[in-house]
Amino acid sequence: MYEALHLLAILPFPNIDPVAFSIGPLAVHWYGLAYVAGIMAGWFYARKLIDRPTLWKGDTAPMTKTHLDDFLVWIAVGIVVGGRTGYVLFYDFAPMLEDPIRIIQIWNGGMSFHGGLMGAIVAMILFARKNDIPVWSMFDIIAAVVPLGLFFGRIANFINGELWGRLSSAPWAIVFPTGGPFARHPSQLYEAGLEGIVLLLVLAALIFGIKALKTPGLVAGVFVMGYGFSRTLVEFFREPDAQLGYLLGTNWLTMGMVLSTPMVLIGLWAALRALAASRAAEA
Repeated sequence: MYEALHLLAILPFPNIDPVAFSIGPLAVHWYGLAYVAGIMAGWFYARKLIDRPTLWKGDTAPMTKTHLDDFLVWIAVGIVVGGRTGYVLFYDFAPMLEDPIRIIQIWNGGMSFHGGLMGAIVAMILFARKNDIPVWSMFDIIAAVVPLGLFFGRIANFINGELWGRLSSAPWAIVFPTGGPFARHPSQLYEAGLEGIVLLLVLAALIFGIKALKTPGLVAGVFVMGYGFSRTLVEFFREPDAQLGYLLGTNWLTMGMVLSTPMVLIGLWAALRALAASRAAEA
């Protein structure tokens, strides 16, 4: 009886075609649209933040809308190059050594958030120095909008039926087409909620509530800390990558945890550094 009730409780997977639409031989995937939607939504939100100089130190935004428009190309390249390089190095290194062409086969394996973050950081530093923009303020404005991209990206992961969670008997568990006959945690939706919606609201509360952008580095630090905590938490429900499995002979430690846990400490350092610098400037 319990098994029957459990089977009835399992949610069906919404079998959405990964291809959003086709134009002749060109197939446009939801995953690609998610990248575009995330970047455009972030661009729009960032423009609104720049439009409100009272949010910034000295009541002057550290960059213009023209700067932001120009930066779109830089951040797109940084995310794609960094994300792909990070995936190959962290999750697919041995196969890449045997077949180096895999590094440009973005359809073979995917992208890494941590690699994309590193690529974005390099792009931000180079762009800020080129345009005489304070680096920490550059970090802040991008960190404020990144959760939008994370939200769309995780929804696309769910539509694709990839990066699903561990086996689960929860009433909201889902049988994914590529995950075998067993119900699993919809960990993509957990990440969309925590890394996307919750983190976006936390950063917005800091920005509009206590004017955190007036303390360069605070928003960026809280974002890095919040993402590291959220991702580490979700890793307890997410199935590890098949080619890596669990690390160090455990049945719980994953590469996602190894890469995300230090982010909590780095984010905490950045936030404390920002607060200390602000107090020193006031003194």
